[in-house]
Amino acid sequence: MIKVAIADDHALVREGMRRMLSASDAVEVIGEASNGVEAVTLVKEMEPDVILLDITMPVKDGIEATSEIVGLGKKTKILILSMHADEQYALRTLRAGANGFISKGARLDELLKAITEVKNGNRYLPDKIAQSFAERHIQPDVETPLVELLSKRESQVMRYLARGMTNREIADLLKISVKTVDTHRAHVLKKLQLRNNSDITRFAIQNGYVLF
Repeated sequence: MIKVAIADDHALVREGMRRMLSASDAVEVIGEASNGVEAVTLVKEMEPDVILLDITMPVKDGIEATSEIVGLGKKTKILILSMHADEQYALRTLRAGANGFISKGARLDELLKAITEVKNGNRYLPDKIAQSFAERHIQPDVETPLVELLSKRESQVMRYLARGMTNREIADLLKISVKTVDTHRAHVLKKLQLRNNSDITRFAIQNGYVLF
């Protein structure tokens, strides 16, 4: 039986998902979390086989929680849940270390398939997103989105700058020097063809990097 944890800031969503999964003999829900910080703690303490992780949680969003969970070195696989079933959201979660991505509107059979796939060490993406990925990578004339030019660390710095954090605050959070943060900021501006922090904030909001 696959041990599953659910992390979502809406109690009704967690309850509904728990009830839905209880209809299957293949999984057992062993824990719940209402935000990203609780999700990381839950993985530390309970080590579920798979955690279903909402992308838009408070305190720490799903992308940040994913990065921290991956850093724990646990066996837990991460399946991201999102209302935004599009390629860019999926790409960002996979780059953060998630093992799969699925829409909150998925049917039980698809959710169970996704849970099983990531538990077995495979990637899982809805058919529509997987097809979009494949088409883009086999068409050499398709222009690479600007956001894909950023490294993982540059993406982190961009998100924090967009939230109004200072270079010092970002440096303390990421445990790097202020100079390093400034270097990453310069790379973000250059790669995204932006001029200042206001442009970074606008770009991040328009492309879903800052979730409210």
